[in-house]
Amino acid sequence: MVATVSATSGIARKAAKVSLDEALLAEAEVLHIDISQAAEAGLASAVAAKRGERWLAENREALESSNAYVQEHGLPLAQYRGF
Repeated sequence: MVATVSATSGIARKAAKVSLDEALLAEAEVLHIDISQAAEAGLASAVAAKRGERWLAENREALESSNAYVQEHGLPLAQYRGF
């Protein structure tokens, strides 16, 4: 695979071979959907979701500790809340 840089966006692009459902691909073509853009958007969404899952897993102990503190002691500086 050869990487190229888009002249308009300046983002490096790399060709990738993917297998797609034939019927879905045909419908996308009829609807004039840019398959590369749709695939990239879907991949970006999947990467963001996986990053979020990882972050939660990596920080679960700290989050649980913080929640336990608030459960036991209440919110810090709660007396200064205006709502």
